[in-house]
Amino acid sequence: MNITLLCENEACAMHWLAEWGFSAFIEYNGNKILFDTGFSDVYRHNADLAGIDLEETDFLALSHFHRDHTRGLLYHGFKSKKKIVLHPRIMQAVLKTDDERIKQDFAKIHAVLANDFEVIPSRNVLEFAPGAFFLGEIPRGNNFEPGGFEGDAMEDDTALAFRTDKGAVVVSGCSHAGICNICEYAKEITRQPLYAVIGGFHLLSEENPPITETIDYFKTENPPVLLPMHCVDFPALVAFHNAFGSKKLSAGDAIEL
Repeated sequence: MNITLLCENEACAMHWLAEWGFSAFIEYNGNKILFDTGFSDVYRHNADLAGIDLEETDFLALSHFHRDHTRGLLYHGFKSKKKIVLHPRIMQAVLKTDDERIKQDFAKIHAVLANDFEVIPSRNVLEFAPGAFFLGEIPRGNNFEPGGFEGDAMEDDTALAFRTDKGAVVVSGCSHAGICNICEYAKEITRQPLYAVIGGFHLLSEENPPITETIDYFKTENPPVLLPMHCVDFPALVAFHNAFGSKKLSAGDAIEL
């Protein structure tokens, strides 16, 4: 299993581009999966640098409706209709805002989804390829993660989980549902202990995140690979590094599992 980071807040080397957003190209058991698309065409630029032909993508999947994960669809460039797995809310969700430009962005995203893709909507768990799971709506099972964002319950926020010989691999977009909630559900669905947890954990200081509780959770679970990124700020990254020796990866980095 290989994961190439095509979009992240930082870039790992010269010529690679970065933006506030997330996109990962996942190669798993012969399937090629594009998970989220960032905010712009950065993921396509970086795919070219990585020698990845996005036209070979078998599935796309979206973690939630926010534009830093979906607006890159406006630059997709696919020559054929690709299958895209998503929560049905993404087809109509719009941020609560008076900014007409933002509203227009969402209208364009909805149109591109409806016209350019074979949409596979699912509120529930979907095994879209053998051993690869779109987790659907994540149960909020603990008492420390808010499980939403700015008053929005974010029922569409989800992640991908994969069965491997070493355990479950979880790839999250933003984890508005709570990264611990996501991991617990991934363990239940894959029927495996955690091996790797990679992606956005949504731990930002201004939101008073449950960093201590989250670190305690991962100390108990003890996944060998733990890579927080994207919507995890510097103090949280330092806390994870101090607790686990976690590295901060960026656009251009590749993860071989």
